[in-house]
Amino acid sequence: MSVENEKWIAAIASADYVKNGMLVGLGSGSTAAFMIAELGKRVAGGLIMKGIPSSDATAKLAKQVGISLISLDDAGTMDINIDGADEFDPKFQLIKGGGGALLREKILAHNSRFNIIIADSGKKVNRLGKFKLPVETIPFATEIIISELHNMDLNPQLRMKNNEVYKTDENNCIIDVDIFEKDDLQELNNLLIQIPGVVETGLFLTSTDIVLMGQGNKVVTFKK
Repeated sequence: MSVENEKWIAAIASADYVKNGMLVGLGSGSTAAFMIAELGKRVAGGLIMKGIPSSDATAKLAKQVGISLISLDDAGTMDINIDGADEFDPKFQLIKGGGGALLREKILAHNSRFNIIIADSGKKVNRLGKFKLPVETIPFATEIIISELHNMDLNPQLRMKNNEVYKTDENNCIIDVDIFEKDDLQELNNLLIQIPGVVETGLFLTSTDIVLMGQGNKVVTFKK
């Protein structure tokens, strides 16, 4: 079965967790887009919910399929948050941020009672790091942070798009770094966050409650 089908069936499975009256964090990326499309169908069929989007692109997509949106300020704590991942390991640790929305995604994850990750089978790894770790930085400090990350042997690369420096929805930069040889990810995350000018990292180490992974034509559920 195709990767797209695996994403789709995982997305459908996640939508089953959304009940009437829920406040739902809406993730970003290709797998989350399938989830948003499915929730749009269910809203059209009578499901009552409100979404809190993790990116401008997600907000636009949700509006297109008829999902009512509210701000994080108005929502407060969400009932559930559904998002994708670039990688997840057996400890439910994630790398996220390939699409650049890691900051808002982490904020939604932190403010949700229950976090669901949806993914195709290619996202499951034994060790995080084949996918580069995104680190979000403010433009003022980005170049000096790159020098510091070089000194940490993280092989930093400033993310570009269309021959220009990539900017997030918050107008920040992304530096992608190599963490595959790093064993203590909590320590690494702490070191990165302590660098002035680093806004957030794509390491989601403790927030995930359940992973729904499409594999072939079935959904495999991983629970903590």
